[in-house]
Amino acid sequence: MTSTEAAALALQDHAALWGVGEISAGEVVNAACDALVAGLDTPGLRILAACTRAEADYDVHDLLPPALDELGLTFHSGVASSP
Repeated sequence: MTSTEAAALALQDHAALWGVGEISAGEVVNAACDALVAGLDTPGLRILAACTRAEADYDVHDLLPPALDELGLTFHSGVASSP
């Protein structure tokens, strides 16, 4: 598995964990940053990775699904977190 594949899977896993309330929105933003560093690059991923800690709790809900879609990833969630 390449580093970009691993980063994509890690982002998808973080999204699922956030979706069921197991991790914070900030941790999803950190995974998005890691994905950029690993070589993944889409407009939505850049916007997601640019969220500050203060913005993350409010913006990840709207930014995450399109960012995953641009990467061809699926957002698996039970009950999505809300601010």
